Amino acid sequence: MDHDPLTGQLLVASPSLFDPNFRRSVVLVVQHSDEGAIGIVLNQPSEATVVEVAPELAPLVEDDETVYVGGPVDDEAVVILAEFDDPAEAAAVVLGDIGFVSGDADFELVGASTRRARIYIGLAGWGAGQLEDELSGDDWIVAPALERDVFPSPDDDLWAAVLRRRGGQYELLARMPLDPSMN
Repeated sequence: MDHDPLTGQLLVASPSLFDPNFRRSVVLVVQHSDEGAIGIVLNQPSEATVVEVAPELAPLVEDDETVYVGGPVDDEAVVILAEFDDPAEAAAVVLGDIGFVSGDADFELVGASTRRARIYIGLAGWGAGQLEDELSGDDWIVAPALERDVFPSPDDDLWAAVLRRRGGQYELLARMPLDPSMN
């Protein structure tokens, strides 16, 4: 591989990426290798709550927590990211104290040993070389991930916040309206 793996990094959709699945999205890369990459879109809340969709996962989250759309791939997959008191309890650590909750975990126990959690339906995925092609085509802007990025509130504009953090030309992009023709 002629680049550093992007695991634990953010992919910020460039303004020229018009795919509705990824428009203004921020993706946390959770796995990246020569075989491809897997990520989770962090900033696409759905209309449903966890209690409505998966009541068995309710012990992990606040009562009215929204289910997020993790991406267009495998829309039956349920992915749980949590901030663990002890990261060794995670099925796999992604970033700092944040990792995956095992699907066969006792959710009551996990809920007691995590500070917060988020439920995602679906993933983002790229085959071998596909993400690298998209990066060379300027579809994505790579940015370091911070733990706070994983749990934005539905009202936060994570896309703009990450771009502003990058500074320079990215700070200008962060101010770009969703539809530039309306400016």
